[in-house]
Amino acid sequence: MKTFWDFRAAAPKKAELYLYGEISDSSWFGDEVTPAQFQKDLSGLGAIDALDVYINSPGGDVFAGITIYNILKRHPAQKTVHVDGLAASSASIVAMAGDRVVMPKAATLMIHNAWALVGGNKARIRAIADELERVDGQLAEIYAERTGKDVGIIAGWMDAERWMSGEEALADGFADEIEEGKAIAACADLDKYLALYQNPPKDLAQEETPDEDAEKTPDNGEANPQPVADNSPSPAETGEPMENQQKRFFDIKKKILGD
Repeated sequence: MKTFWDFRAAAPKKAELYLYGEISDSSWFGDEVTPAQFQKDLSGLGAIDALDVYINSPGGDVFAGITIYNILKRHPAQKTVHVDGLAASSASIVAMAGDRVVMPKAATLMIHNAWALVGGNKARIRAIADELERVDGQLAEIYAERTGKDVGIIAGWMDAERWMSGEEALADGFADEIEEGKAIAACADLDKYLALYQNPPKDLAQEETPDEDAEKTPDNGEANPQPVADNSPSPAETGEPMENQQKRFFDIKKKILGD
């Protein structure tokens, strides 16, 4: 099974997890295979004492992000999260599982409200809106626990879709350390994903510039896995039929409402 994560044994009692690219919803809730496989892969590392998590992701499925967060959070290893370039949307939730979060100054972390394609009658739309509001509350509590900020303040930042540099994330408790002199890694198809968000920084694409050191891990110098690229064109680019868009909506609806 192709996965959007990569676990690696790094040294005795130490391991690494790479989340490079989109946090995919593929089969995540169509069955129980994917979350079970993530847990199995993590357990397969054995009794590790330290886990380094490397993130460079525009986000993706919110439920997948929450599940990964919960699995990592309860793991007994000391977890250090490295934001290698971008941790946006659900990827920022995963980052909150770290006992320590390390970011270069030029790296970016973004938080916002959950969203979904909407369709159906008024009762169904209201139900989806209520469920999204519930999910937003869960996300805000995760950020608040990590930062020590009031949930109301966090909710306001999520409403505004807040983008933070490493220094800004450090100042508000989302990060614990600035990694000096580290070049950030480029994120695949960044422009495509930024188009989904309301207030992406205009210079973010320019900041996400690959460097000869960006493809190396901090510990062993081996090449990082290539970012998972989704090169599928958007509906606007392909003139996707409305029935296809509706099908995608109902797939999302089934995840949210369970029917």
